[in-house]
Amino acid sequence: MDDFFGATPISYSTIKDLEQQSGDLIIYAIPLMAFFTILEIWYSWYSNKRNYDTKESLGSLFVGLGNVAINLLFKVGFIYGAVYIYNLVPWRMELNWWTLFPCLLIYDFCSYWAHYVSHFNRFFWATHVVHHSADNYNLTVSFRLSWVQHFKLLFFLPLAFLGFHPVIFFITNQISVLFQFWQHTEYIGKLPKVVENIFVTPSNHRVHHGSDEKYIDKNFGAVFIFWDKLMNTYHPEEETPNYGITTKMDQKLNPLYLNFHEYESMATDLRKAKSFKEKVFFIFGSPGKIEKMRKSEKTPQS
Repeated sequence: MDDFFGATPISYSTIKDLEQQSGDLIIYAIPLMAFFTILEIWYSWYSNKRNYDTKESLGSLFVGLGNVAINLLFKVGFIYGAVYIYNLVPWRMELNWWTLFPCLLIYDFCSYWAHYVSHFNRFFWATHVVHHSADNYNLTVSFRLSWVQHFKLLFFLPLAFLGFHPVIFFITNQISVLFQFWQHTEYIGKLPKVVENIFVTPSNHRVHHGSDEKYIDKNFGAVFIFWDKLMNTYHPEEETPNYGITTKMDQKLNPLYLNFHEYESMATDLRKAKSFKEKVFFIFGSPGKIEKMRKSEKTPQS
């Protein structure tokens, strides 16, 4: 056991090998995701449901491709950072496949909090809003991952300092991302209760994308739903949600706008701010409170 928690530090000269060991599971999965997305598009039209908007879906695709490119560009840098932390702690774990299970559990707990904060802090909401901005709910929504979401790495530092091997860390991240793909569909109904009570299913995640009052800021889990039940942020799916954000966007295709429109809105609010306290509020305040404040300003006084 002492040997297991006292693994040899990783030499930076082996970074290339680590990069290969970490794999590109998401890249390998692209053909499979493309197949199921095309199948869902076909079935959407065949069944006359037609829950695909061409511009919106293309916007999702462009956002997703940009995210993959950014991840590939920064992958080596992320590995260097993970190796640095790994070498820093004396309780380094050996590379062992079974450590994936505790790593995934703790990773998902960190993910829950990263997701939670992203809904209540505008700075982090700006890194997440692109994922919620689609008015239709389908598999292409899973592609809508922000180009600046890496700010949220801050929430995963505790996991890195626990001493998991960097290869385990990066494989866990990819498993989490891939698991969320199938959640973004309306064609899978509620699953058996035991599954719905443990995992984030399509039914659980549809709630999270709802803009209805009772669904807003619910069901933050990525893989496991029991975090939401423990933290009292769970809501079951009842009627079909109204998807998207409360203020609808006219531009559905431009990936630059989809990724950065919230920063533009933030800059506008900062220019109007009358005090330093108000400026801080417009950067780090609750997006929901900021939205309500805007609506109250627009409402004519009687």
